[in-house]
Amino acid sequence: MPLFIREEEVLSLLPMADALACVEEAFRLYGSGKAVNTPRTRVRTEGATLHSMAAAIPSLRALGYKAYTTARGRAQFHFYLYDSESGELLAVVQANHLGQIRTGAASGVATRHMARRDAKVLGVIGTGFQAVTQVEAVCAVRPIERAVVFGRQAERRRAFCEEMTHRLGGLPVHPAERPEDAVRAADVLVTITSSREPVFDGSHLKAGTHVNAAGSNSLLRREIDDETVRRSGVIVVDDREQARVECGDLFGPVQRGTLSWEAVRELGEVVAGRSPGRRDDSEITLFASQGLAVEDVAVGLHVYRRAQEQGAGVEIAL
Repeated sequence: MPLFIREEEVLSLLPMADALACVEEAFRLYGSGKAVNTPRTRVRTEGATLHSMAAAIPSLRALGYKAYTTARGRAQFHFYLYDSESGELLAVVQANHLGQIRTGAASGVATRHMARRDAKVLGVIGTGFQAVTQVEAVCAVRPIERAVVFGRQAERRRAFCEEMTHRLGGLPVHPAERPEDAVRAADVLVTITSSREPVFDGSHLKAGTHVNAAGSNSLLRREIDDETVRRSGVIVVDDREQARVECGDLFGPVQRGTLSWEAVRELGEVVAGRSPGRRDDSEITLFASQGLAVEDVAVGLHVYRRAQEQGAGVEIAL
């Protein structure tokens, strides 16, 4: 019988180190043509939207999809895992934390392959639910010595910095009064907001910075400006097909002639060694993340296997 795995179990079964390994392998397989991914689709009604995204990793016998609804400011996520040979339903996973962790891990994988090896300062714009795992993932793959964080609400950014300092074992995480303070300090910069307008001025980026723009998965949202795109020597997305219909960060620059889709690489190509993540230490690099179902399949399978080993989850009688 399939397992039903709850949110609190996902947190215990999917530490960031495991998520990074799963997501990196998923991108390596996808970049080598050994995984299948279907871009997100959306069904809209007057009151709610249903979002769904599916993928398969045949070598792992894993096939699955994530479905979630958004309504009245609330989102509910579930992931469905199947055996790709028998078609058997293996698990239904509550997937809010699953998505949070794998989104952070994707930025961590991009940072591992695109940031300078000596990157020591992390800049962050955004202090919401998704920002936590962004910080954890980047700190797991680079020797970060301090982080500088900007959020619009002073009390929230102070509390976020205190929480992250505790989570990271005392690593200094400082609140910034202005976004440019985080940008100018950063060797790695993460934007993780729901903004419809750019959240920083690209002229403030120093040479050699790697940027993870991780907040937008809609053409109506945009965290980075044309100057950031123009200055970036390497621009990577998780999937070009999905980026063409979801990446508000790049859609405008393409329309205005600042960028062509032919110049944009995929993270799987970089992880698989088919394309460079950076060419020298002075280059600004950019990863624009929308989130792929192949990531969900990889981490969902890991959670299912760990649940089997540890006796977690409850069996569903179908």
